[in-house]
Amino acid sequence: MLEYKINDDITLRMFNTGDAEALFKLTIASKPYLREWLGWLDYIMSVEDSKKNIEGRIKGLIETGGFPKSFAVMYKGVLAGTIGFNEIDRGIQCGTIGYWLGQEFQGKGIMSQALETIIEYGFRDLKLNKIEIRVATDNVKSRALPERFGFREEGIIRDAEWLYDRYVDHVIYGLLQNEFLQLNHHSKDYIEAENRM
Repeated sequence: MLEYKINDDITLRMFNTGDAEALFKLTIASKPYLREWLGWLDYIMSVEDSKKNIEGRIKGLIETGGFPKSFAVMYKGVLAGTIGFNEIDRGIQCGTIGYWLGQEFQGKGIMSQALETIIEYGFRDLKLNKIEIRVATDNVKSRALPERFGFREEGIIRDAEWLYDRYVDHVIYGLLQNEFLQLNHHSKDYIEAENRM
């Protein structure tokens, strides 16, 4: 099982179907909080729905040649949220990251560290040239993450998503591999060596 230990508290690992109950409980427990910015919550009605979601994530291994598209975010051994690539366009080697954390895990710096790991994973292992993050324009917390890691604001998609009772615009953030390498000199030699293999 592919796993990235970020520190003593935070680990990213592949999902498996045994995570279905924990994922369902986390989703339901945080539903009122998550509902402000996530439009799919009403489709999760049972553990079976969460299991199907995980099965879809596992099938993504085929698309990436055996590399997971998404990960369980584990905090002190407990499922805290998810992060990964919702879409990967191999035509232009571009991946779009999505993420969320349960309400009780907010404010601990978990997602910031998880995102840094996923960005490097995308450029190094998935061989992406560009990573995008799309966020509702008024979602200040989520917008702070790509801005912190050097993503550039590239534009606004109007009425990009329907959230239960309203449309919201999305801001698109983009980061190119060469920009990431310039910002993260310690990663440069490793990623470039991987890309030559």
